[in-house]
Amino acid sequence: MINGTDLLELINYRQSDRAYLNTPIEKEKLERVLEAGRLAPSACNAQPWKFIVVDKQELKNKIADCTSSKVLGMNHFTKQAPVHLVIVEERANFTSNAGSVIKNKQFPLIDIGIAAEHICLQAAAEELGTCMIGWFDEPKVKKLLNIPKSKRVPLIITMGYPAKETREKHRKSTDKIISYNSY
Repeated sequence: MINGTDLLELINYRQSDRAYLNTPIEKEKLERVLEAGRLAPSACNAQPWKFIVVDKQELKNKIADCTSSKVLGMNHFTKQAPVHLVIVEERANFTSNAGSVIKNKQFPLIDIGIAAEHICLQAAAEELGTCMIGWFDEPKVKKLLNIPKSKRVPLIITMGYPAKETREKHRKSTDKIISYNSY
C-alpha cells in the first residue's frame, strides 16, 4: 500500500509539461496509464468517458494543429508529444443524469476531471509528462477522429517523456484556500 507522503510527493512531482522528448511511450506504461483512467470513480458508476489514444504521427499532428492558436500564441508544443489522449464525454446512466438535473451539477464533467487526474498521476508515476488541454477546435477534432456530432470532447491530454526538469510550483497559500467549519 502506498503511504500518504509518497502520494503527496507524486502529486507535487506531477506538472503540466509543455516540452517533450522525441521518445515513444512503451506499450506497458501506456496501458497502465489508461487503466488508471478506467478505474476512476464516477457518480453512480456511470463511467461517462471514452479514451481515444492518438499515436499515429500524421493524425496526432493534425490533432495538435487543432490545439494551437496563432492569434493567442498558445499550445504550440503539442506536436512534440508522442501521444494525445482525447477524452470523449459519453452518455451517463439514468441515476447520474437524474442527479445532475436535480442537483444542478454536471456530474459527467466532474467524473471526467477525476479520470483525467488519475491518468496524469499514473503517467507521472511512470515518469511521463502530461498537459491537459481544454483549448482546441472541437468540431475539427471530432471530424478527424470520427466522433459523432452529438458527443462532446471536453479534454485532450498530451503525453510523453518530459524534456524539462520539474519546476517549483506556485500555489496560493493554505490560509487563502482552506478554512474549517465556515467559509
